[in-house]
Amino acid sequence: MNYQESLAYLESLNIFGIKLGLERIQKLLARLELPQERYRTIHVTGTNGKGSVSAMLAGILRHSGIHTGFYSSPHLVSYTERIRVDGQAISEQEFADCLSSIKVYIDKMIADGEECPTQFEVLTALAFFYFAIKHVEYAVIEVGLGGLLDSTNVVVPEVSVITNVTLEHADRCGGTLEGVAHHKAGIIKDDVPVVTAAQGVALDIIRQQAEEKNADIFVAGEDFSADFISYEGNFQRLEFSSGLLGAVKEPYTLHLLGKHQIENAAVAVMAAKLISNLDSRITNKTIDDALTLVSWPARFEQADYNGQKIIIDGAHNPAGMTALRESLDLYFPAPERVLLLGILKDKDIDTMLDILLRPNDTVVVTVPHSDRASDPQILAGKVAAHVQHVEAIADNNEAMNRALELANGEKLLIMAGSLYLVGGLRKLLMDKKGGEA
Repeated sequence: MNYQESLAYLESLNIFGIKLGLERIQKLLARLELPQERYRTIHVTGTNGKGSVSAMLAGILRHSGIHTGFYSSPHLVSYTERIRVDGQAISEQEFADCLSSIKVYIDKMIADGEECPTQFEVLTALAFFYFAIKHVEYAVIEVGLGGLLDSTNVVVPEVSVITNVTLEHADRCGGTLEGVAHHKAGIIKDDVPVVTAAQGVALDIIRQQAEEKNADIFVAGEDFSADFISYEGNFQRLEFSSGLLGAVKEPYTLHLLGKHQIENAAVAVMAAKLISNLDSRITNKTIDDALTLVSWPARFEQADYNGQKIIIDGAHNPAGMTALRESLDLYFPAPERVLLLGILKDKDIDTMLDILLRPNDTVVVTVPHSDRASDPQILAGKVAAHVQHVEAIADNNEAMNRALELANGEKLLIMAGSLYLVGGLRKLLMDKKGGEA
């Protein structure tokens, strides 16, 4: 297969939809001779922040001289973004070659009367397979959905990380916050330490699971913390401390803005400190080097264009919108803002708009590239109750041009909502700038 043929094959697997469970992925990986057992892993889940924390951890490992794989989801533009080794995305040809190899075993599974793996299961197997043939030492593995029944939950990591838990994907994770927490806690393995920033009832459930698994647990705000010091340009300074590690407060520079990224950095640093007990190449200097350089596109990303200040953020649930609003108020307390917004129809739209919007905001509503996209006219009607001016423009490029016109270099422009939207908008913007998406 070439890359286009591999994409067509992946699309054909979409007919199976999302089917939680580990039986199919376990059978496929067994046929591939268990590639995920040929390197050490760090497993990361959480409602929000898991991508940022995973990116920080992958960066810390890499800057410590450790040959590192990184598997994340979803992608913004290309499937190749999901699978990286030492910061470099898998090439389109490598992607196609690995998928061609794996397809042979999938065809055998089907011929033997076994159930066909889903698209995400095949992508996960591809990542594990690629990391094995690249002989990585560590791989940071981000959960796709939930944890307990997610296809990544076949690894036995050195550290399990649960960033936070809010009511997201509840329809597939028990229908309640407790159900979601139970699924997130499902990545906890016997005797494997857990780092978490969860709170309340979710933390209670995670603690209980950790106790049952004899897993040491490290909780943000209790066992470790980080405090914001200052910010300048695209950097912010923070101070990490942990009573368990001594009274010393360690300063770091983080190349990610956002109030929420302070806590995410604390979680990543704590996990890295635990890994440093196994690998002395990880030091305070390599942690700081990594955090100074880490990037995570479309997560409170500043991407200015022709003098226009622009923030791109894939806030796609109430917790994400809260983090976005708090960060906007902290770093850019401008009196007027223009928002380019698109949300999926199965999200808690009313709550998200209540959190994000201010009366003097101007909003352009557009359509994410998904069959789950909310109707722009319906969304615009909901937005109208909150702001001074709203327009609905279905075409993303036209919508972005209109938002740029309304901001006019004088107001802050925020592109936010579904990752299906902001990934495409980011590429359009980078194309305008003549850069690489």
